[in-house]
Amino acid sequence: MELRQATAPDRIAGDRRADKRYAIQLDLRWRLVRRRRVLESGSGYTIDLSSGGILFEAGRQLPVGFHLELSVSWPIMLHSVSPLQLFVRGKIVRAQNGRTAVRMQQHEYRTAGQAAEASSRAGGGSLHLMAGFDRAVRTARIQ
Repeated sequence: MELRQATAPDRIAGDRRADKRYAIQLDLRWRLVRRRRVLESGSGYTIDLSSGGILFEAGRQLPVGFHLELSVSWPIMLHSVSPLQLFVRGKIVRAQNGRTAVRMQQHEYRTAGQAAEASSRAGGGSLHLMAGFDRAVRTARIQ
């Protein structure tokens, strides 16, 4: 095993996250879950997201360490017809001033009233999560 030390001082002071984050505001609904029971629910909006996590405004302080289910209104339609929802299961890793950071453990795309369109487990297909979003951002910039 090889250990490497960061030599650039700006790397230590800067953002050291491995996943690219996208600053975008999307509506979402959240459910605080413990032992398959919904303890609380609410709505909010994303502040930024990546293939590994989501930072969102919950409207209140949520407890760190608990599990959440999020349903995010995705900005891309399936076949230009059906609205998509990004459904995420994850763990709260940070919460401050009504903002909550969630590490994704599982995610899938869903259409209203239908089974999941695509499914992935954390670490397995996280790049797939952002691929469609990347294309949509590039397309929007071109137009």
